[in-house]
Amino acid sequence: MAMLASSMQLTRAADYAVRAMIHLAGLPQGQRTLLPALALATDVPSSFLSKVLQTLARAGMVSSRRGQQGGFEILPKGRRASIRAVVEAVDGPINLNICLMHGNGCQRKSFCPAHLVWSDAQTAMLKVLSAAIVADLAGFASASELKQTTTRIAPFQTA
Repeated sequence: MAMLASSMQLTRAADYAVRAMIHLAGLPQGQRTLLPALALATDVPSSFLSKVLQTLARAGMVSSRRGQQGGFEILPKGRRASIRAVVEAVDGPINLNICLMHGNGCQRKSFCPAHLVWSDAQTAMLKVLSAAIVADLAGFASASELKQTTTRIAPFQTA
């Protein structure tokens, strides 16, 4: 049997939202960036990114402004947001299995041996995603970029 891609993965929209939020959080507070620059920096098609950013704006995580001083800017709520909040803003609640959805009347839940596995896995995943904060990840990205730049420059420096 051929291996198919797993359905247990983030949607492309959620992945792009996380990329955009981390990049925007890495910019100085109050700085706006234009869509083409953000698309280039995050390696996301601008037409798709535009739709993702509109969703994040409706969630109060980013603001957009048209015109000469326009562009996209991360808002304080977006800087403080967890990766879970970003993903859920784009995709809605995260559920590993249909039996974990609120209000779902899965008849097998009470006797299904796998239900506890799904429940524990969901709890662990949500804990990790809730603990990862956009601004913190942007700081890690900046430090990583600085390290890479220093590593590339170091061989050419004189003592």
